[in-house]
Amino acid sequence: MTPPATPLPYMDTKPHGHADFYFAINATFRFILKRFGIDALRRYWKDMGAGYHKPVSERWLQGGLPAVAAHWQAFFEAEPGAEVEVIEAPDEVRLEVRTCPMIKHLRDHQREIVSCLCQHCYYVSEAMAAPAGLTVRISGGNGTCTQRFLRQTANEPGQQLDNIKEAA
Repeated sequence: MTPPATPLPYMDTKPHGHADFYFAINATFRFILKRFGIDALRRYWKDMGAGYHKPVSERWLQGGLPAVAAHWQAFFEAEPGAEVEVIEAPDEVRLEVRTCPMIKHLRDHQREIVSCLCQHCYYVSEAMAAPAGLTVRISGGNGTCTQRFLRQTANEPGQQLDNIKEAA
């Protein structure tokens, strides 16, 4: 039996993810950062966006910004503890993250959060967006942020990493 078509290109059909996976993600990021440094961690994030999330990029290339909005709506509906509004406009998709599910879960369980954790949203999403002719800009962080998915243009300033707060 073929699973129903959804905006998420994964075979997993459960309605919600399991938040304890955030422990593994945080620990993996910490290990790479301590063992290999920030440049290696950023390469890991870029590779994750370009490789693992390639099916998402392909859907975004075919469907444009409506596919971006559909993806993030379905993604955050499946993330335990997420409070995110997905706003679709003609020229961008904006995510208003009021409660980051990962940071909330790590805090709720008194885990030390990798300080550069919020940068992963930029590096992974930028690598996902680029093949579809899109880019992302993020401001805020540490549990709440705004993520804007836009068409790539020559006049769009690059992401300033200091606009992404460190997690604590």
